[in-house]
Amino acid sequence: MDLSHWQADDAIKRCLGGSRIAVVGLSSNPARPSFGVAEYLLHAGYQVVPVNPKEDEILGLPCYPDLESIPGKIDLVDVFRQADAVLPIAESAVAVGAKGLWLQLGVYHPQALALAKNAGLACVADKCTKIEHRTLSLQGWFR
Repeated sequence: MDLSHWQADDAIKRCLGGSRIAVVGLSSNPARPSFGVAEYLLHAGYQVVPVNPKEDEILGLPCYPDLESIPGKIDLVDVFRQADAVLPIAESAVAVGAKGLWLQLGVYHPQALALAKNAGLACVADKCTKIEHRTLSLQGWFR
């Protein structure tokens, strides 16, 4: 399975170029990868919006049950869910007018990615926003 099409530098930069990131599947458990990534993104200056129907607040931020419940615009939808849950999230990302869809490490759903890309979203799969942001920062991409 060749994921290089979904890991292009220009898509990564487009996704990380916004300021408001909805983290779908964000856990309140500090041991979970989603928590560490969201915390990193907050410290990097992004506005993080937690999305988890089982939580009211994460990282001191109000948590929303789904993308449609979030007031205002979303630049990037960062997905920490299993692949079988991704298609409806991609549909929601398109419906709310997000600019990007990012599927975290180990997550790949070709139909969801194609749907989002065809709607004009920048799409990345099987990569970590924290790792990619750190790499771009070290390369001087973020000023």
